[in-house]
Amino acid sequence: MAMTDEELFLASMGDVTPLAHDNQAELSKIKAQPTISQLEKRKAAEQELTFDVNFLSTEYVDLLDPYDLMTFKRQGVQEGVFKKLRLGKYQIDATIDLHGKRFNEARKTLFEFILDCHNNNIRVLLLRHGIGLKSKPTPAILKSYINKWLQEVPQVLCFHSALRCHGGSGSTYVLLKKNDEQKTQTKEIYAKR
Repeated sequence: MAMTDEELFLASMGDVTPLAHDNQAELSKIKAQPTISQLEKRKAAEQELTFDVNFLSTEYVDLLDPYDLMTFKRQGVQEGVFKKLRLGKYQIDATIDLHGKRFNEARKTLFEFILDCHNNNIRVLLLRHGIGLKSKPTPAILKSYINKWLQEVPQVLCFHSALRCHGGSGSTYVLLKKNDEQKTQTKEIYAKR
């Protein structure tokens, strides 16, 4: 009768004795330094974990024509206030030029600019974004995203494409809400009457 594989293994290993623990070789306890690629992976993972406070959308947007006017008004904004903005009758307090900026850079710059202006009591802005005739692969990409982004920012009351003297459809007037300090000052002024 033939032996099974297990029986053959046990028969061949019958004279083998296990090593005693004191006969084991001691491994070096030197800690290996991480490689450059491991450091890069760790850095990338840490950056993913940081929370991006910029809530401006990066999703698909309906594209505007380069010569389209941009206009938006939140509910509650008085028609006279919007008309005055639309006609460029407010003093422009701050201007930013987003011409030629890449998508992510323009998104970050616009977000930080609006929050900074709001925190510093600046209410009327002029955004220079261009009409986007030369943008690739399709025209007016940045202009279309700015139209969407401005509607997403709660501090923006209304906006409208600028007059020709301020850049026409390649620029936009923006009116921001009053910050808490301005609201308090307004209440004090009207309380004294």
